[in-house]
Amino acid sequence: MTQQTIKNSISVIGKGLHSGKEVKLTFRPAPENTGIVFKRTDLKPEVSVQVNPDRVQETMLCTMLVEGNVKIATIEHVLSALSAMGIDNIYLDLNAEEVPILDGSASPYIFLIESAGIVAQSAPRKYLKIKKTIRVEQEDKFVEISPYNGFHLKVSIDFNHPAIANTPKEMNFEFSGMGYTKELARARTFGFATQLEQLHAQGLALGASLENAVGLDDKGVINEEGLRFPDEFVKHKMLDAIGDLYSVGPIKGSYNGHKPSHAMNNRLLRKILADKEAFEYVEA
Repeated sequence: MTQQTIKNSISVIGKGLHSGKEVKLTFRPAPENTGIVFKRTDLKPEVSVQVNPDRVQETMLCTMLVEGNVKIATIEHVLSALSAMGIDNIYLDLNAEEVPILDGSASPYIFLIESAGIVAQSAPRKYLKIKKTIRVEQEDKFVEISPYNGFHLKVSIDFNHPAIANTPKEMNFEFSGMGYTKELARARTFGFATQLEQLHAQGLALGASLENAVGLDDKGVINEEGLRFPDEFVKHKMLDAIGDLYSVGPIKGSYNGHKPSHAMNNRLLRKILADKEAFEYVEA
């Protein structure tokens, strides 16, 4: 396996989930060993931010990059799609502070990457190989990662809501691009109608709608079309975890998350990187 980028530039325009503002996102090819770099083109001078766990500083309801006073919010779905498609090097140009939510899943980003085309580069792909188990706990929640020759994920959820309680709450996934596209990519983010007013008061979820999320009232799903998968809730949490973990690049290890959050996933990555005996970088 060698590093990969996209063949052609491609753009999409959509709405920010939290800001509610229209935003344009452009994917551009990048040289090998560049990594994933966001650029705020609306700022003068323009500001580029390299994706890595140390720059994920705020994680309330999304994964956000912070570089000084510059923020780039809701990056988890596009990172998840880049992980699935094996894209190591790419420039992502934004004319606002938030990545567009599109339909609330990673599927539109998979389509964009496929449309742009994928190019193999000459440099070998580098993996973060886990050498010992690292765990982060918070009340009844935990995330951990253990040595494994490959990339495996297990996610379990527990929401006190009838619509979620009646769906599968645990999923195991042996990571592959094909499996991701088939099983996970179309799983949408979800939210509770009862919390919307409070979120709006905090300046959050201003762009949320039934076009970009699964909406839940006290009784069940309020989207007319219902769920895309019987287990869409846990699948979206899996999709999110894959995106969060890709802020460190491809991983060789086994991830287990019970009621995981963006913040806990970031704390896990930081804890790994702080322990030199917990990991090593290996080439494919």
